[in-house]
Amino acid sequence: MNSFRVIIPLLAMATVLWSCSEEFLERTPQGQISTASTQTPEGVESLLIGAYAMVDGTGLDGQAPWNNEISNWVFGGITSDDGLKGTDAGDQPEQSFLERYEFNSFNGHIRNKWRGVYKGVARTNDVITTARNVEGLTEERREQIIAEARFLRGIFHFEAQKMWRFPIYVGDDVYDINDVESTKVPNGGKIWDKIEADFQAAASVLPDNQAQVGRPTSYAAKAFLAKAKMYQGWDDSGNAVVSKLQEAKPLLEEIINSGRYRLTPQFSHNFLVETRNNEESIWEVQYAVSSATGDAATQGVGLAHPYIAPWGCCGFYQASQNLVNAYRTNEEGLPYLNSFDSEDVTYETEYTKPLDPRLDHTVGRPGILFKTFQIHQTDFIRDLSYAGPFSSMKHVAEPEGFGVTGWGNLSANNYRIMRYGMILLWLAEVEVELGNLERARELVNMIRERAGNEEDFVPKVVQGQNSRQEYSFVDGEVAANYKVATYDDPWTDKDMARQAVRYETRLEFAMEGHRFFDLQRWGVQSEVLNAYLDSEEEHRVYLRGVTFDAPKNQYFPIPTEAIDRSILNGEPTITQDPNY
Repeated sequence: MNSFRVIIPLLAMATVLWSCSEEFLERTPQGQISTASTQTPEGVESLLIGAYAMVDGTGLDGQAPWNNEISNWVFGGITSDDGLKGTDAGDQPEQSFLERYEFNSFNGHIRNKWRGVYKGVARTNDVITTARNVEGLTEERREQIIAEARFLRGIFHFEAQKMWRFPIYVGDDVYDINDVESTKVPNGGKIWDKIEADFQAAASVLPDNQAQVGRPTSYAAKAFLAKAKMYQGWDDSGNAVVSKLQEAKPLLEEIINSGRYRLTPQFSHNFLVETRNNEESIWEVQYAVSSATGDAATQGVGLAHPYIAPWGCCGFYQASQNLVNAYRTNEEGLPYLNSFDSEDVTYETEYTKPLDPRLDHTVGRPGILFKTFQIHQTDFIRDLSYAGPFSSMKHVAEPEGFGVTGWGNLSANNYRIMRYGMILLWLAEVEVELGNLERARELVNMIRERAGNEEDFVPKVVQGQNSRQEYSFVDGEVAANYKVATYDDPWTDKDMARQAVRYETRLEFAMEGHRFFDLQRWGVQSEVLNAYLDSEEEHRVYLRGVTFDAPKNQYFPIPTEAIDRSILNGEPTITQDPNY
């Protein structure tokens, strides 16, 4: 597979040679790419690969990869009603502060997210400024390189705008690789207009098809442009900004009407190594492993694996009871939109009431086969009393994709950051606000129909006697009372339709790092998360007394380090979010 990574070897010197020659002082440092070496067609291509390499957030000196992980299981998952930090109370305490909404500007995870995002921005600007001046490139290839770089620059700034209320935007108009002061720009407000401009420019140049997976197409750029507009579709109080939703609609419809994408027949195929870059994929973050290296693997989610063999580390990112309860359905197979959390899906004994089958492709729960490895039990959990019995599983590679490198937690299981199901549900959101409720119902039913594919139901298995990993199938039986149905009655109530679409979004994309930011864009964080805390504290003692404070906790504080390093002419150019 094609994976965009640049690995620069570190060269060690066995001896130190002394020399009186002044030439020695002028030599290009070993193990670094010199500016001169990039001023060629090959050089600018290598810079572009380096920009791709920053998408997953891995590779910055002095920081752990999960601090800046593109799937946002920390910032979008454990801060939401989907996930818990997991593991035990003492591991990664900075994440505990995030989970309890005790955000502060000294938190190392927040600091490193900023560092990673803007390192990515710097690399894209380097590509753009270099590509404009390099000789030997065809004009067509020059335009393509710049378009890919602008797409990536949009991705990095999108991450910044989700994280911080007023981030900075660093464009190639100010960026100068030889001037460290050039990027000290003020943060004057939201940067959506500039993010949109990057995606729009990319979409106008990128081709409809790419020879290499991982490179964005024009449709990928349009999908992210639509996403940027969807994120502006509601104000902080939850009121629809209809003009932005109307701007998103033709982009979403163009992608749907292109006929290039469709839902995979099986929901689970969005989370397997074997089915990467499938017909539902619009753009994926590409990962790769080999027997020699895991440098391009899923390092950022390495901690978020069960605490039992064959993984053995580290039990992070467990699912909440609230999320598990959300997959309950009634006897007709429809969700409990208003009362899903009134009853717990239990684990001590087999739960026999109806459940949406997507639950067991999203959450590892006791008694159920975990991605064909073995039966999930409470021994998957590091501290059952701390974070409960449920594991996360979408990002975990299946057995066939496990163990290629020395640490099996590292895999080539791509992160599907943009897929067709998102387009369908975003359009459903738009149609609700525009009053087209029946079209919204049709779109939601497409998602629910796929969820009901019986070929994707997790089979029932029983534990073997010889080892923990041994199990056998029970012929003709599935693991739970799976029942999911479409909405067959017309939708006539706008509030109910809105609730149903948002509920479906949670079920479809749970534990993929989007939930906190979905609640943010809808302007409902305070309402939803405080209700969640009131409920979840009954199960998780450490959440007692915790509250979500709006507008403060809607965004994260800008790192103190970023402000301190922005000083120009004696004053910082970056100002802190006034809520902090």
